[in-house]
Amino acid sequence: MRHGFAGRRLSRSISHRKSMFANLATSLIEHEQIVTTLPKAKDLRPIVEKLVTLGKRGDLHARRQAISQLRNEAAVKRLFDTLAPRYADRHGGYLRIMKAGFRQGDNAAIAVIEFVDRDTSAKGAADRARTEAEGGAEEAAAA
Repeated sequence: MRHGFAGRRLSRSISHRKSMFANLATSLIEHEQIVTTLPKAKDLRPIVEKLVTLGKRGDLHARRQAISQLRNEAAVKRLFDTLAPRYADRHGGYLRIMKAGFRQGDNAAIAVIEFVDRDTSAKGAADRARTEAEGGAEEAAAA
């Protein structure tokens, strides 16, 4: 029997789950909106909300705790410098989960998870900047 074991396993080992949620949280902080399966989105929400609360605390210990969980210093910098001041007056409820239908291949329930007062220009900005930088490097190499 599985009594008293909270949380979904998602058919993954503990280390894989921790890495997956660290990657999902980093992507969510970077883009402010991601599309994933509904169970993953529901399990991701408390993780990211606790990270935003750490960002609102803003001290060195909170920053180190966030780095140990996210494993990405750029995402932690964005969390503490951009997102935490945005939600300084809000007491929880930083994220919204919206159902988005079912995936074509395996009929899995899909959801969009996003920050409540998100910056719409942040979605895909890092990817656009990276492709422009790669394009500039390729043009310089070709010349």
